[in-house]
Amino acid sequence: MFTLRPATQADQKAIKDLIREVGINPMGLDWRRFVVAEDEAGQFIGCGQVKPHRDGTHELASIAVKKGWRRQGVARAIIERLQAKHGRPLWLTCVNHLIPFYEPFGFVEVTDLDQMTAYYRRAKRFMKLVQLLSRQRYYLAVMVWAVGNED
Repeated sequence: MFTLRPATQADQKAIKDLIREVGINPMGLDWRRFVVAEDEAGQFIGCGQVKPHRDGTHELASIAVKKGWRRQGVARAIIERLQAKHGRPLWLTCVNHLIPFYEPFGFVEVTDLDQMTAYYRRAKRFMKLVQLLSRQRYYLAVMVWAVGNED
């Protein structure tokens, strides 16, 4: 069993440590935007946030769950809480193999650069260059939960 709550300043270190542990983008980790999950003993087990961008978009980000708690609905609960709080549209970026994870929440991949905001066009172009230079098979997917997307 676990519960969700808004993060406090005391959670900042645990948030940063978990984000580093799972290897996702450590930029923009402001505890004030986070929801955290904790176990029955009050121990930090997961987190997620919605980051605002200068272009007015909001990004679902930093979804992370400690190893022993994965596949127990923690990430789902965090995502659903953030969706309920922030509404549509909500953007995200992820490695392409995570697309099926986000689709049940109503997110759809956006592949047309003209349908992306400036922030996501820049991110997509930059990561495409990184992909080509490093010869990686994965790519950065841009997804959106918008009016009209199926839930």
